[in-house]
Amino acid sequence: MSANKLPVVFMTGAGGGMGFESFKQMLPDIGKIYDLIILVRDSEKNHNLFDSYEGREGLSIRYGDLLNRDDVYGCIADSDMVLHIAAFVSPAADYYPKKAMQNNYGSVVNMIEAIKKSGKEDSYKFVYIGTVAETGDRMPPIHWGRVGDPIKPSMFDYYAVSKVAAERYVIDSGLNYWVSLRQTGIIGPAMAKIRDAIQFHNCIFNVLEYASDRDSGRAMRNLAAFDADGTLDESFWGHIYNIGGGESCRVSTYEMYKDMYGVLGFKSLDPVIDPKMYATRNFHGQYYLDSDKLEKYLHFRSDSMQYFYDAYLKDLGRAVTAGKVITKLPGGQKLMGSIIKSTFKKDLNSEHGTKHWLDENMEDHIDAYWGSKKAWEKLPKKLSQMEEFTDWDKVVHIDHGYDESKHESELTLEDMKKAAEFRGGSCDSKEMKTGDWKTPLEFTCQFGHHFKGSPRLILEGGHWCDECERKSWNYGMRAKKDKFFAQVWNPLHEESELREYPKMVSELDI
Repeated sequence: MSANKLPVVFMTGAGGGMGFESFKQMLPDIGKIYDLIILVRDSEKNHNLFDSYEGREGLSIRYGDLLNRDDVYGCIADSDMVLHIAAFVSPAADYYPKKAMQNNYGSVVNMIEAIKKSGKEDSYKFVYIGTVAETGDRMPPIHWGRVGDPIKPSMFDYYAVSKVAAERYVIDSGLNYWVSLRQTGIIGPAMAKIRDAIQFHNCIFNVLEYASDRDSGRAMRNLAAFDADGTLDESFWGHIYNIGGGESCRVSTYEMYKDMYGVLGFKSLDPVIDPKMYATRNFHGQYYLDSDKLEKYLHFRSDSMQYFYDAYLKDLGRAVTAGKVITKLPGGQKLMGSIIKSTFKKDLNSEHGTKHWLDENMEDHIDAYWGSKKAWEKLPKKLSQMEEFTDWDKVVHIDHGYDESKHESELTLEDMKKAAEFRGGSCDSKEMKTGDWKTPLEFTCQFGHHFKGSPRLILEGGHWCDECERKSWNYGMRAKKDKFFAQVWNPLHEESELREYPKMVSELDI
């Protein structure tokens, strides 16, 4: 550590994509604005990344495990803030659901317990990185969203399930200073290299407001720096925000593919995209109505989608030149399309591949990702024959079930009772201090489950019954009585879709 008494930031996940970008952005500040502790696994990869930084003034590199309470406690005891970036993410989380819950939920529990054990719950600052996947499928026409919209992780998305449980724990942890930043899809070299079945889960007419790895790293650097120098407004804390790159990072999957394959000379996507191999729903993504809120605090945006396209072209290397030559030849686009499609066969036939689900007639997956086998059969063989969605700018407003025009300080028990009724349940608490968003209240959901949650968790977070969340995806039945949730379910599903999808792991298993 440096000799001068500087604030100390503890960062997790420094060896990951967002984490290493954050680390690089923070390097010039270390020992000058704040000191930094990083806890990384003792692996060859991490030694290759960090050994050259050993001995740097103000930097403490520690090797350990976030699931080891002693390792976590030591870092918390020696710091004033944690940037909890580490996560076990998709697509790996899809293959190892229990490991995802252990890492993503278990690490949060360990850190918050360490904060309380060290007696710092009133002063320690906890920065949690959530995910856009918490709100799940927001396909058109409900593709514009904001914080407070219903929590709705997509079926079989255990990464999202683990992050929902962890965020809930953070919000109602009792810490004085916390914030949850829901990260969107991260564009950059790492995304350009993804070769996995998950790319076929992302629907052709899905949308995302991406953020670059560099901008995400800058957000973390600025958060730490602004807090250290006293310029981060106190109002920042105790809220949930969406991390998004803004207008220049909003794109549909269809538009993205047109740009990606267009540089290879494709005039149409028909030779390269088989619409029957792509899901038509049950993936996460949305354009944000409120991502400017975080930008006003952290001033982190600089990149656009062009940054990703440049990374994609760099990853393709000489194949770009060859592709441009082939697609100009008679029949060349069909030939090049066949070559590209052949590289997808392994993923499509893998455990999580869409072709595998169809070949094995896995009804639960088919229903989740297409609605039914009949719905899949109706899909055309050519993308050009699909009805293209074009009304991207139209916003379908999601009603949060209470008077949002009122100042936070005016929130009453009556407001909470109306919000609970709108969600198909009841608020059972007999009293509530007006304007108190922190103290958990008692609720009952439509299925008779009793649970507790603060107004911050319910109204701003969009969370609801924890027992329903951990048991299953029972969205069709929930939408029958829950008017709040019905707004993000009914526009995308038939009234007869009532399948319940049991979950194989929950936070109670950890």
